[in-house]
Amino acid sequence: MLQLRLIVPADLRAQVLDRLDACVGVAHVAVLPGGAVRPAGDLVLCDVARESVDELLGELRALGLAERGAITMDEAGLTISRAAEEAEQQAPGEGADALVWEEVSGIVHEESTLSWVFLTLLTVATMLAACGAVLDSAILVVGAMAVGPEFGPLAGLCVAVVQRRARPALRSLLALVVGFTVAMVLTVGFALLMDALGLFSDAKFAAARPNTSFIWQPDAMSFVVAFLAGVAGLLSLTSAKASALVGVAISVTTVPAAANAAVAVAYGEYAQGWGSAVQLALNLSGIVLAGVLTLLVQQGAWRLAARRPR
Repeated sequence: MLQLRLIVPADLRAQVLDRLDACVGVAHVAVLPGGAVRPAGDLVLCDVARESVDELLGELRALGLAERGAITMDEAGLTISRAAEEAEQQAPGEGADALVWEEVSGIVHEESTLSWVFLTLLTVATMLAACGAVLDSAILVVGAMAVGPEFGPLAGLCVAVVQRRARPALRSLLALVVGFTVAMVLTVGFALLMDALGLFSDAKFAAARPNTSFIWQPDAMSFVVAFLAGVAGLLSLTSAKASALVGVAISVTTVPAAANAAVAVAYGEYAQGWGSAVQLALNLSGIVLAGVLTLLVQQGAWRLAARRPR
């Protein structure tokens, strides 16, 4: 169950309560008249089955509640109630399969915004991957994959494409382009600094690296792995199972490929640089294609499930 907290202007109270009464899957409606001060209005609380949330939010937005009042949604946690059980039974489809666009859009909006935190994390992850590449350390490369925040903008781009929204798509593309450009330029400088300190060397980078050579030697499996990771990543977002994102992060070599390309530029190893660039392109395109297809399939499947009676 999800919990909605609504601030409702007095003149919209009757319409909002009518929507809540008519919506299958709503339980535990509570009204505190005049309970909200800014904006002024009534405070309305209710629990909603996940399967019914998306349609209900659309109706509340159509009433103008988002502009004149407020809509807040949180996980209800443990709910012990016969009314809640009946609401979930009456709601169409299964909660785990429900696609709540407002929730997904909210998550990816924050994760796909270009910020200092995003730039710092991506730069640090790229520098860690550069250390792993030069030292041929798979552990460092995997650690860099886990730190990298690039999946947020990729997911944001997928959502924007499916919803046909230009501004979120441009925001996600800006975060990706600027983020990787800044991270790679700084990593070039980092590699040259480490070389000057005697911690990196061209000999190490050009030598056989059995643990990390896959980074700049892409093949068909690179795209397959990225595609599968994109499917898993978008499913984890739409089903609110964030724990799966860790596995997604360490499945694709976007950050290591960017790092290897940066070090290759620093040492003039252009063959490795080109291979790394191809690897990066395969990973990005595979994730975006998989994400868009996953959302389209989910959207279609959920519409069919929502029409099917219990």
